[in-house]
Amino acid sequence: MARYIDKLDDAAALLTSAKRICVVGCSGSGKSTLSQILCERLGLDYISLDRDVFWLPGWKLRPRPEALERMQQFVAGERWIIDGNSPGSLPARLARADMVIWMRPPRHRSIYGVLKRWLKHRGKVRPEMAPGCPEKIDWPFLQYVWNFEAKEVPQFQAQFDNARADLPIVVLRSHRQTNEFLTAFGASERR
Repeated sequence: MARYIDKLDDAAALLTSAKRICVVGCSGSGKSTLSQILCERLGLDYISLDRDVFWLPGWKLRPRPEALERMQQFVAGERWIIDGNSPGSLPARLARADMVIWMRPPRHRSIYGVLKRWLKHRGKVRPEMAPGCPEKIDWPFLQYVWNFEAKEVPQFQAQFDNARADLPIVVLRSHRQTNEFLTAFGASERR
């Protein structure tokens, strides 16, 4: 079972030596925002599963064999943050990761994040999405976000339970905790 890091200061200190980080969590939880901030500060490559692996223009899913091949190429890299869910591809990411950041804010915050993102990018393609996939929102997607903890989290939890024992996982349950984590990281960068 992976090693959960409860103290944000300890987790932030681990970032300074991490070369490969998985960021997972519900849509609208802040995965992409945090990932991009950390990539800039750590000098790591930013890989969005949505943009770089799964989606083709026009909201068409990339064929699974091609998506898996792309995933393997990215995971084989030496310095990255991979932002996205996909429990089916998680074992490959966990095998190479130095750290996992699991975004788990309350579901109403994720719904808020999705709606805010939609208003900001409505009709346009956001930076972490594949070209030709303008921001959209529909009822099934909102239901997916609302039910994420009940339906998706058990899959993540099972995989983390089976991950190697030395893999550190930090769970961020609010935007406040995320900000505290980034503040602690800023302090550890200056040491």
